[in-house]
Formats: sequence, structure tokens, C-alpha cells
Amino acid sequence: MDLQQVAVRGVDRALFAELSLTITDGDRVGVIGINGTGKSTLLRVVAGAEAPDAGAVRFGRGVRVGFLPQQPTLPAGTVGAAVGDGWQIAAALERVGMGRAAGRDTATLSGGEAKRVALAQLLAQPAELLVLDEPTNHLDLQAVAWLEQQLRARPGGLVLVSHDRHLLDAVTTRMLELDRGRAIVHHGGYASFLEAQIARHEQAAAAEAARRNLARRELAWLHRGAPARSRKPQARVSAARAVVEGRPDGGARLSDLDLAFSTPRLGDKVVELRGVSFSYRPGGPAVVDGIDLSVARRERLAVVGANGTGKTTLLRLLAGQLPPTAGTVERGPTVALALVEQQGAAVDLSATVRQLVAGPGRPPGLPEDVALMERFWFTGSLQHAEVRTLSGGERRRLELLLVLARRPNVLLLDEPTNDLDIDTLRVLEDYLEQWPGALVTVSHDRTFLERVTDRVAALTADGTLSAVPGGLAGWVAGQQAPAGWVAGQQSPAGWVAGQQEPANRPPPSRTSPPPATGRGDRSGRRAQPAPQRQLRQLDKQMERLRRRCEELHQQLRGVSGHEELARVGSQLADADAELRRVEEEWLAVAEEAERVRR
Repeated sequence: MDLQQVAVRGVDRALFAELSLTITDGDRVGVIGINGTGKSTLLRVVAGAEAPDAGAVRFGRGVRVGFLPQQPTLPAGTVGAAVGDGWQIAAALERVGMGRAAGRDTATLSGGEAKRVALAQLLAQPAELLVLDEPTNHLDLQAVAWLEQQLRARPGGLVLVSHDRHLLDAVTTRMLELDRGRAIVHHGGYASFLEAQIARHEQAAAAEAARRNLARRELAWLHRGAPARSRKPQARVSAARAVVEGRPDGGARLSDLDLAFSTPRLGDKVVELRGVSFSYRPGGPAVVDGIDLSVARRERLAVVGANGTGKTTLLRLLAGQLPPTAGTVERGPTVALALVEQQGAAVDLSATVRQLVAGPGRPPGLPEDVALMERFWFTGSLQHAEVRTLSGGERRRLELLLVLARRPNVLLLDEPTNDLDIDTLRVLEDYLEQWPGALVTVSHDRTFLERVTDRVAALTADGTLSAVPGGLAGWVAGQQAPAGWVAGQQSPAGWVAGQQEPANRPPPSRTSPPPATGRGDRSGRRAQPAPQRQLRQLDKQMERLRRRCEELHQQLRGVSGHEELARVGSQLADADAELRRVEEEWLAVAEEAERVRR
């Protein structure tokens, strides 16, 4: 398809103008830019769902376009009737965590569930061009990894808006940056875009330095002679001084996002869960079951797990929004807790940003409120904008503003990266790395979790919570399911919805080498065990060594003799060293499994 000199205007400015782009078979274009620059609008134009104000959009003959908007709408009726049947759609629904939703009425689905259903339907259908707006929102980490595999293996073209930097770098071949009405194309994936952006900023800084030096020399020359007192040279003096004292063109935002809020002191006791279980109806199944969790003062905890395992429920229990069905939840006396919810806080859509920041009982537009809004990039007309007119990312940024302004010292974040642009994400990550309070977060964004958390706990289908050795990389590697079907393949014989893989798999493609089984190949050589099997074996070794270390620690507490103390201490040192060795081996296997998968 071709975009030729395309332009779209927003309410008070041009979103983009004179944008020309050709997308051919095999192109993978990632669209990037700050919130409000028109990324979603551009995708609607590319998909043919919206006409541009100027320019032309031309599609090739017979090109089928699959479009996933940021907030898809499903037709009335059941999910099954809305998406159709067939093994491909059943497999896709299973992968995005909606395998049991076929009989549900689409009107009962949350926004996140509707998006997962729409994504599954889209990936199960043939299309020469896929246009996806934030497809990873509301997916769990395993589903994101599966989506990445699908997009890499699928033929045709792709245009993608996403805040997931892992996904962008893995699947894109070009990046299209929207910046104050301009469209800049970078060849290569997200890493190449960053390199080009750095080079562009360095060139701009060098050009600005040269421009100022020339202006300084001009100004010095004009000041030396009497002609500077005449009217015409005096104008040149003023012009030169304006260059020297002026500022170069800044970035798309006037300043860095300022999140430097002070927080009240947090005591040693934060939040403790003891034997906590919760059911949404009396006698019903437990969503979380028998959970023991202690949140430390400087906690940096990521909670992971498949969709539907109770991650949001756990955060609401920690926040006190839900009372436990069994067990106890205790909070320290100094805790000031705030929860950023996945679906966003319920606010009056007709209210303006100024009114929400002021709150009830205060006039909007007070100087301190204006300063607060500007710290969050709500400047000019945006302060007077109604919430309904804000982009998804701007609404998310407003929610962060309202939460952080309450000065919490314990933050619970449920998918905080949804709809945020990458610039805001970077600043939020920097802030959380330095933040003195406690943090518990649920997110599908691997880069975000890697930067801001140092402990990982996994919720399983039976509602239990357990620590994850090896951190996030270890959990992702351990959860990798077999490749299974790839969109566009013929139905594998014997495939049953709900299975981890087809019973009789089709021949592996060039992008998916056959997994090692450990049974040896035809040449008689014994193959290496599959990474998942190695990881399970190493998990058992680590658990055994941890128990041994704990036993030796207990023995040390009861030892009094010098020789016995030395003997037990030596055994503890050996066990601890062996544990560290096995942990390093576990990490190496997990990283290799991830590298092979990519």
C-alpha cells in the first residue's frame, strides 16, 4: 500500500502532514511518538478506517487488511458467534487466555477481554497487511511471547504501535517516528531507532554550538566599531544577541517529566498477608489460596502469571479493596498506599484536567495546580481539555498525576505501562528506580519489569503464590510452550482446543527448529535435553541446596565447640558455593533458551 502526502489535523494543530510511506510484503513498520501525536489516527488511516484530510491512500489489488484498534468493538451476541469457529480461532483464543469464553455474551466482556478476543480473531484470519494498535495491552507475558512468534512467522506486511520495546525490537524492520507534525523514517528495529535518535540529537547539538559561535563572533565584530551605533548595524547587534541568548528548538515536550514527589517515611512493617484466600462468591472456587506474603520497606516485587490467575485480585487484597475470605491482611501504621488500576480510575469524562487536579471544594487553575499539571506535560490547552478528548496515554498519565500527588509510600501498579508512550515509560522507570517507597507491580512489559523490580513471584492456576528463581528471564524461559500452530498454517490433524500443542504437529518450519527430545538422533548421537527439562532439573537441585543451607544455618545456632563450629561452617560455605554455581547455570540455560527462541 502507499500513503502519498497524507495529512490529518487535530483539534488545534496538525497531527502529521506530507507523510509518504510505502509498505510492501515483508515490511514490519513500528510507529512511535509521544502521546497525542496521532499514532492511533495514522493506523486508522493506514487500515482504511478513516480518511485523511489531505493526500491519498492506495491499496494493492485484492489486499486484505486486518485491523486491531486500541479499543475494538465486538458485535452483539456470544463470543463464539462474533469470532466464528475453526481450529485456528480456537487455538488463538486459548493462547490469549480466552479459551473458555466462546459462550459468553460480548456485552459482559471487559475492555481488556474484548481486545484479546479481537486479537485472536484477527490472527486466525488471512490478511496481507496487519495493522495493530497496542496489541500487547491486557496480555500476560506468555501470550506476549506467543504474539511475538506469530508476528515474526507471519507473511505479509505489518504496521504496529506498541510501547513494548522487546516486541518492537524483535519484529520491526523500520520505525516511523511522529514528532510535532513530522514523520521520520528509521531503517532497522527499535535499537536502530535509538541509535539514529542519539546521532540526530548529537548533530543538532553540534549545529547549535556552531551557530552560537558564529553569532558571538558577529556580535563582537559589531561592538568593536563606530558603525555599531548607527541604526542598521544596531539591528544586526540585536539579531546577533537574540541568537546568542536564545534557545535551540527543544524536544516535543518542553521539559523532562518531573516525578520528584516527596513521600512520608515508611516504617519497617508494610503489608503482610498470612494464609490469605479469596473467593468472589460464598463456596465458590478460590481465586487466590493460602497466600503468605510480606512486603518489605524497599520492596521491588513483580507478580507474574497467566491471565485469570488472580494477579489483579491479589493487588486489591493488598490495597484493602477486597476483604480476604480466609486469612489476615495487616498494614503498618505509616503506610500511605495507592493503587493504579489496570482499567483506570472511574472519572467524569466531561470534567477537564484542571477540574480533576483541583478536586472537589477547590477552584481550578490555582498556581500550584498549574505547576503540577505542567510537571506531567499537561500544558496550554491540554489543561482545559475534557477527559473524553484525551488519548489513552494522556488519560494514563493523568491517572499517574492524580495518584502520585497523594504522596503514597507504597505503590501497587496493575499494568501501569498500558497506553503510555515510551518517553513517559523511561521517565517512570527512572523515577521508580530511585523511589524510596515499596513497589508491587503486575505488568506484561518485560523491559519495565527488568528495570524496576528485583524479585519475582508467580501466581499459578490453583491460586498459590511462589517465588521464582532466576527472576523474570527465568520465569519467561520456563513458561515457553511449544511453538504449536502458526497463523496461516493448515489445520494439524488431531489438534484439540486447550492442548499445549497439536497432537500430531505439522512439519516444523525454518523459523521453528524441531525441539530436542533427549532420545538421540538417527546418527546415534544422544541429543541434549530440552531447555525446559534442564531448568526443571536445576530447580530441583536449587531447592535441595537451599534446604541444606537452611539446615546448616540451624545447626550453627546450636553449635558451641570450636571444632564443630568450623566443621559446620565449612559445610555451609560449600553448600552456599554450590547453590550459587547451580543458580548461575540455571540463568545460563534460561538465557540460551530465550536466545534460541528468538
